[in-house]
Amino acid sequence: MTNLFSRTVSAITLAAALIAGIIAVPASASANAWQRHHPARHEINHRIARQNHRITMERRHGEITARQAHMLRHNDHMVRMEERRDARMDHNRGHLNHGQVHHLNHELNGNSAAIGH
Repeated sequence: MTNLFSRTVSAITLAAALIAGIIAVPASASANAWQRHHPARHEINHRIARQNHRITMERRHGEITARQAHMLRHNDHMVRMEERRDARMDHNRGHLNHGQVHHLNHELNGNSAAIGH
């Protein structure tokens, strides 16, 4: 019984140490990490997810072909890659500026019109 108790205590101690290590990020590392949950980035990524759902539904209902669905998803994927590239730029620190957001939304508007209703 004491062996099981000591293994449990060791496992809990190890888990606590791991959690503390994950939470205690040095300030320099957190300052350099680009922010995935910045509001503009969240908006763009959420919009891409909604468009992907619309593509799936239109394909399921036979309103577009498999090739059309593939091309629409590819276009959205390219916007996602552009969003990531823009966010990685050193001077942005993970943020998107207004011009980048405008451009990404313009690209998504074109794809949204191609998807349909």
